[in-house]
Amino acid sequence: MALKSEVKVHRRIAEIGSSAWNDCANNPIYSRNPFISFEFLGVVEESGCAVETTGWGPQHLTVADETGRIAAVAPLYLKSHSQGEYVFDHSWADAYERAGGRYYPKLLSAAPFTPATGPRLLVRPDVDVDAARKTLLAGAINLCDRYGASSLHVNFPREDEWRWMGEQGLALRQGQQFHWLNQGYATFDDFLASLSSGRRKTIRRERRDAQAELEIFALTGEAINEEHWDAFFAFYMDTGYRKWGRPYLNRLFFSLLGERMADNVLLVMAKRGGKWIAGALNLIGGDCLYGRNWGATENVPFLHFELCYYQAIEWAIGRGLTRVEAGAQGQHKIARGYLPSPVYSAHYIADPALRGPVEDFVRRERAAVEGEMEWLAEEYSPFRQGG
Repeated sequence: MALKSEVKVHRRIAEIGSSAWNDCANNPIYSRNPFISFEFLGVVEESGCAVETTGWGPQHLTVADETGRIAAVAPLYLKSHSQGEYVFDHSWADAYERAGGRYYPKLLSAAPFTPATGPRLLVRPDVDVDAARKTLLAGAINLCDRYGASSLHVNFPREDEWRWMGEQGLALRQGQQFHWLNQGYATFDDFLASLSSGRRKTIRRERRDAQAELEIFALTGEAINEEHWDAFFAFYMDTGYRKWGRPYLNRLFFSLLGERMADNVLLVMAKRGGKWIAGALNLIGGDCLYGRNWGATENVPFLHFELCYYQAIEWAIGRGLTRVEAGAQGQHKIARGYLPSPVYSAHYIADPALRGPVEDFVRRERAAVEGEMEWLAEEYSPFRQGG
């Protein structure tokens, strides 16, 4: 079906509507990624977390087919800073300033505050993918030039999108996270059996010590209520102030998330003596469990590993999910069965004088990241040789 050449810009996802957006976001090839759904993106806007006053000005793109029906969409934000992105470009901002330029504003296509891989150029299943992607990308670059923005960044796209954007001339950057992959395990013990004997003993000890004198609950759907969100928000704020100085999400975000996406939420909570003391928030996709936030009001040895990693693995095995993505950073995850996995970003630099140095930097960085991933997997894998 032919596409219109006009790309429309929307300052709120509500202008597009859930049906039109999700017709594209729910394309089966995207495996029901929760972070690009109308519901999630609507929650971060309606809660006031991803709006102009927080430096996340929505500029979502749509393309219609010849009948006027929306055929493709892209989440897009005009950013006045680089916070909440997890792909670090601070050195690029410094270089722009030293060269006499202005790095902000910039454009970003991503799921706000979410370092999880997913599609960024969302195309309805019955629409030509290449044509729709080209129209959306051209629209984003034209918007970058129209606003006088320094750059366009596409963070954590799928690998196929990333390679395609490289073919369109964008600079390709690669990073790494640590993901757990389900090798057909039927139980958590099956997973443990694939590890070296030393790692099996360590994980069993960590789980035993973490669970001692605690009640642990894995909650989803209607089992989650405002009491749980009150407790979890306290955990989140404590972690946020220690890690970032100012947490990105507010209390309303969690209530709206529970109201509109409860079936996509797995909240793992720990209680001692009738009081909630720790929790980990996950979002559930079609084939993946995404670890997002964690916090605690008590310092319990190994409880972070139990709630964030081991409970996630056990839950994913029980539901037949293929992987767990546990968020950004953390080489300590390797010993818990989460191996190095590539993540991607693509970048358009408006200034030709700086475009070349950036492309050279990301080319050298990719080689270094790939080498580190191979070395980490070889030297620190907890799995039995040949297992």
